[in-house]
Amino acid sequence: MLRNGLEPWHLLIVALVVILLFGSKKLPDTARALGKSLRILKSETKAMRDDDKPPAAAYEPGPQAPAEPRTIHATSAGATTDGPAAARTGSDHPAPVPGAGPLA
Repeated sequence: MLRNGLEPWHLLIVALVVILLFGSKKLPDTARALGKSLRILKSETKAMRDDDKPPAAAYEPGPQAPAEPRTIHATSAGATTDGPAAARTGSDHPAPVPGAGPLA
């Protein structure tokens, strides 16, 4: 059915239709805008590829001594501590002042 899809005379007809539709004044501006868009697209894709590459002079940490293992001890429910968890308990908070709420 489409053995010879695009022959030279097909391209000539397409070019004539484009010139008739857009006019000879708009074609150079359109081609210029298309070229500019392609350059921007090319530079953005290059920047994306460069972002994926690791930097040439990457930071390499020196030898480190192995960290000592830590032991976490559980406390009972009634035990008090001096850390931040003790500051969050309900008994340490003052009573609310009437009229000092956010809607006052």
